[in-house]
Amino acid sequence: MPTGARTVSEPKSENIVWHQGQITHQDRTRVLGHAGCTLWLTGLSGSGKSTVAVALEHILIQNGHLAYRLDGDNVRHGLNNNLGFSADDRQENIRRVGEVSKLFADAGVITISSFISPYQSDRDQVRKIHEDAGLKFLEVFVNTPIEICESRDPKGLYKKARAGEIKGFTGIDDPYETPTSPEIDLKTDELTPDQSAQRLIEHLQSAGIVCR
Repeated sequence: MPTGARTVSEPKSENIVWHQGQITHQDRTRVLGHAGCTLWLTGLSGSGKSTVAVALEHILIQNGHLAYRLDGDNVRHGLNNNLGFSADDRQENIRRVGEVSKLFADAGVITISSFISPYQSDRDQVRKIHEDAGLKFLEVFVNTPIEICESRDPKGLYKKARAGEIKGFTGIDDPYETPTSPEIDLKTDELTPDQSAQRLIEHLQSAGIVCR
């Protein structure tokens, strides 16, 4: 587990004051016709998180809903390009993305965040910052057996990890903490990406985020 890192509620500087605006989340909801939220897709590498996220984003946009996808590898090309894969760097990676997801959700965007995010405490912190802001957070466990993930190995990472070329690889020599109570348990070894995306759409409809 990460050690020595600040919690999400502790800004480094004390000389800052929140500047309240005049526009509320409800105002933005009225403009867009739907509320913002965050769907947090967590699971092992190769579980299908990014593939499902791409399919979901496409369906939402095609149906007139503002959606944006935050992908683990993509974010590390910019916002988090100074972070590695140590436990503390993983925690900071998720903290930053959690804050960005919250901002997007507050802006009224249906935010699709796909990150391995192996530690339950980190995912719980992201949930908390959403709930404290009155925003909907849906944890989606992309529940795919490691044997299936490794057989897919789309980036060749499991092969490198097994060969000792990558250290601290989640599921091989670093732990993945299975979600304790996700809103959605998605078995991508039984569903196609489009079927998985449709299940998420149905959940958004049931939650009142988008209309049926």
